[in-house]
Amino acid sequence: MSKDFRPWKIDEAQLLPPSVQDYVPRDHLSRLIVALVREELDLSAIAGSYRSVLGQPPFDPRMMTALLLHGYASGIYASRRIARAACERA
Repeated sequence: MSKDFRPWKIDEAQLLPPSVQDYVPRDHLSRLIVALVREELDLSAIAGSYRSVLGQPPFDPRMMTALLLHGYASGIYASRRIARAACERA
């Protein structure tokens, strides 16, 4: 039985800002990466490997893959630096 993931609500409107997408230019690299991960990559093998029902739900593999790809494409290769950049640049 597959584990449920934390929701990845990138398109959901929020109080402030109205939507994350409103702040990302149409030609930004992140839009290409999100489209690639959502529409082209088959991550079912990764998602299917989550079996435990204990603890907090894991992050969605699509989100984590998009984050890694964006970091690599931006010249950031260390996972801790990617995490720091995600917090500082968001």
